[in-house]
Amino acid sequence: MSHIGSDSTGLSGQESLRYSRHLLLGKVGESGQLKLKNAHVVIVGAGGLGSPSALYLAASGIGKITIIDPDKIEISNLQRQVLYKTNHVKREKAQVAAQQLQALNPEIQIQAIVAEVEKANFSALIKAADAVLDCTDNAKTRYFVNTACVNAKVPLITAAAIRGEGQLMVFNYKQQTSPCYHCVFPDLTDNDAGLTCSNSGVLSPLLGIMGSMQALECIKLLLNPAEYLNNKLLCFDAWQLSFNQFNLSADPECKICATMA
Repeated sequence: MSHIGSDSTGLSGQESLRYSRHLLLGKVGESGQLKLKNAHVVIVGAGGLGSPSALYLAASGIGKITIIDPDKIEISNLQRQVLYKTNHVKREKAQVAAQQLQALNPEIQIQAIVAEVEKANFSALIKAADAVLDCTDNAKTRYFVNTACVNAKVPLITAAAIRGEGQLMVFNYKQQTSPCYHCVFPDLTDNDAGLTCSNSGVLSPLLGIMGSMQALECIKLLLNPAEYLNNKLLCFDAWQLSFNQFNLSADPECKICATMA
């Protein structure tokens, strides 16, 4: 993969300056920053979760970011979707997100796809990806993204936020023992799930916390596949400022991942 204004085999002087605080970290350093530079991350959904995820991945130097979202910006989005400004209302989220991220970091590539993920040739797109972030808010899309990632053996970092509660999971489909999203939520439907930000509300910083944690886990996974939230469900209560973790295991009869080989 080639990158704007830089050689993918090393860091330019400008990149070394931009990422200097990463280069000081033993767990990143130049070799780790090069891993980020040569990575391709796909973000599905450019809303409340996708905004902070994309901002931190772009700032951190992920070499290529693809953003998929069919929607246009609405005034009610601005309470939590921090990529956008009032003058962006009625414009396409993916396109504006790409412009904002490119302005933040001109050293990377940003691809915007204004389409529903089911119509974006997603399975072919993620074959060249190193990770996928599910930043959507409906069960049908989550199941679609999960199935595609299982089939392509691409790691999936998924989060959710409603009212004052958040969830985070990382599924590394390169590992035989990984459960999948369907293992954890086998019978979820949008009618059953019912709760959405539009009908139940959501505390705006909660999206920033959960989306930032998606970016954090993505970076950790890219830097060292042994260091991330492995086979766990992380639950966050914003009102109590408390975290809980629950172990996850694969369902041997899961219709999505049980035959993964």
